[in-house]
Amino acid sequence: MKIVDNKALLLRLRNPAKITTIIPRSKQVGDTSVLVHWGVDEAQVLNNIGIKAPSPITGQYTWPGMYPPFEHQRHTAGFLTLNQRGFCFSEQGTGKTASAIWASDFLLAQGRVKRVLIICPLSIMNSAWRDDLFNVAMHRKVDVAHGSAEKRRKVIASDAQYVIINYDGVEVVIDAILKGGFDLIIVDEATHYKNVSTARWKALNALITPSTWVWLMTGTPAAQNPTDAYGLAKLVNPSGVPRFFGAFRDKVMYKVTNFRWVPKQDAATTVHEALQPAIRYTKEECLDLPDMVYVAREVPLTAQQNKYYKEVQTMMRTAAAGEDVTAANAAIVMNKLLQIAGGAVYTDSGEALEFDITHRYKVLKEVIDEATKKVIVFVPFKHAIDLLSIKLKNDGVSAEIIRGDVTLTNRTDRFKRFQTEADPKVLIIQPQSAAHGVTLTAADTIVWWGPVPSLETYLQANARIHRAGQTNKCTVIQLQGSGVERHIYAMLDNKIDIHTKMIDLYSKMLD
Repeated sequence: MKIVDNKALLLRLRNPAKITTIIPRSKQVGDTSVLVHWGVDEAQVLNNIGIKAPSPITGQYTWPGMYPPFEHQRHTAGFLTLNQRGFCFSEQGTGKTASAIWASDFLLAQGRVKRVLIICPLSIMNSAWRDDLFNVAMHRKVDVAHGSAEKRRKVIASDAQYVIINYDGVEVVIDAILKGGFDLIIVDEATHYKNVSTARWKALNALITPSTWVWLMTGTPAAQNPTDAYGLAKLVNPSGVPRFFGAFRDKVMYKVTNFRWVPKQDAATTVHEALQPAIRYTKEECLDLPDMVYVAREVPLTAQQNKYYKEVQTMMRTAAAGEDVTAANAAIVMNKLLQIAGGAVYTDSGEALEFDITHRYKVLKEVIDEATKKVIVFVPFKHAIDLLSIKLKNDGVSAEIIRGDVTLTNRTDRFKRFQTEADPKVLIIQPQSAAHGVTLTAADTIVWWGPVPSLETYLQANARIHRAGQTNKCTVIQLQGSGVERHIYAMLDNKIDIHTKMIDLYSKMLD
């Protein structure tokens, strides 16, 4: 007898009493073989009793989308479909988002879930999740619940199969979410839920029922402290940790003084056991990944920045109506817009006016916290470098500065320490000061605080980590919160020399 049913799984029996191995479908069934229905439930049961059964996604899914999945993404999606509660701890840049989309789309197609709620930082609601859903699951209806409470409730009450919402938005409309029929919740950068005493954690916990699928994703589940694992485990694997935080802290830490606790020797093992079931891929393990991955993250301008940004745009329209705009004048105005978005604008007298950079800094800190290795932050303007350095140091992040006024001797020393020592973790660099000839392969992540209007500088700066000696895949993250930044990044990524298109860019900024 030959089996051709995609939904069938063949199991060969070495003896009549025990199933030991899975054999491929479409093979002859002998006297010692068993044919079982191959669904999510059956695969879960087989794995639970010690038989390694693949997820049915491997044989029953067409993997839609603009690009085929990498092997590690197939494996990750298969893992998620077999675990109603689970963690994905793969590093930044490994394609966790697409893996979760394929897995959830398969469960939707199988009728295992009906609606998916994606909870993530504001900065990646559109640039990561909405864009990836469009590229991977374009046949699904997707909406973003952001804005006023009324607008959020309207989106939640719609027929969208995927709803994307930011962390703090959940508390605002939790009543609507509870009625929304979401039976799969995906939380991206889940370290924001490490503290069980916060209103944010309690709101998410209130959404989880025994039948809810819950997947938490982060590359750094307990980067700062072993106790960070407690809140995550309580959401996914509550039976794996004590009922109360204090008991878990006593398991992983011991008290040195009234105000100082240090990890126990077996803390890593305890944390590992608590954060199960889990899957993790590092970038170096993903041999099929491109060497360089580019990611855009949205960072809305603060009210103060937005006000001055619009004032400069008004000035631009007035100038454009009165006379021809030269490339030199266009470049000066473009620079002003970039300075406002970056947090510090220079007056004609050379003084620096500081702006509120809360939104942009918050996203940068998220990236640094998620990074497992060192990070380089390219900041085009000197005064913004100072603002950023102070904020990072106040938050306990070891950081050094490289800019034009740093002497050659100090610059060389800082580069060397970044490459060879544990600290600093972050190097804040003015791009023109390190765009050529420097090797900084201790980092595998670059963050652009704002773009530079020079293609050569941009390419050479990115090459500081992507060069001989780099053993990891690299990620370049572009922070963007204004029209001028989005346009410049698009031109840089398409290798367009911005100086030759300055008038065109100026015209786009008038819209």
